[in-house]
Amino acid sequence: MFSGKTEELIRRLRRASIAHQRIEIFKPEMDKRFHETDVVSHDASRIRSTPVTASQNILLLAEDAQVIGIDEAQFFDAELPNVAETLANRGVRVIVAGLDMDFQGMPFGPVPALLSKADYITKLHAICVRCGSIAHYSYRKSSDEHKVMLGEKDKYEPRCRACFHNANEI
Repeated sequence: MFSGKTEELIRRLRRASIAHQRIEIFKPEMDKRFHETDVVSHDASRIRSTPVTASQNILLLAEDAQVIGIDEAQFFDAELPNVAETLANRGVRVIVAGLDMDFQGMPFGPVPALLSKADYITKLHAICVRCGSIAHYSYRKSSDEHKVMLGEKDKYEPRCRACFHNANEI
């Protein structure tokens, strides 16, 4: 979290739009933190998107898009890697943003399978709020154990490996 994943997704999609490529953007319907339909980054950049309940819906709604953007990939179902591969095999450029690990430091949702099938990967990192090092982890500040819990700085903070593991030993 807080590494600029959504900001980078929006930047890449805007560049495709400037190049007159037909773009479509999708996000999980459950993610209404910033806006009902738009994908919005922490720096308030935004782009119109289509919320979907299941990754298969992306195939139905992609129509004649040349570039597909998918935000918050970790919240999608296990079919997302197959959907992305189907689109890529049709010649569609698929740009996906999402967390690779959950708050416990474990692989998150369909992202590990997406990573294994991706042609290109850009891994962005936040800065640890404790020591200023590169943050690889999302530390949950509450004791809630649910795998999926939407939240922002009030619920999560980026931490490096040492600060993440030291906090979990307390």
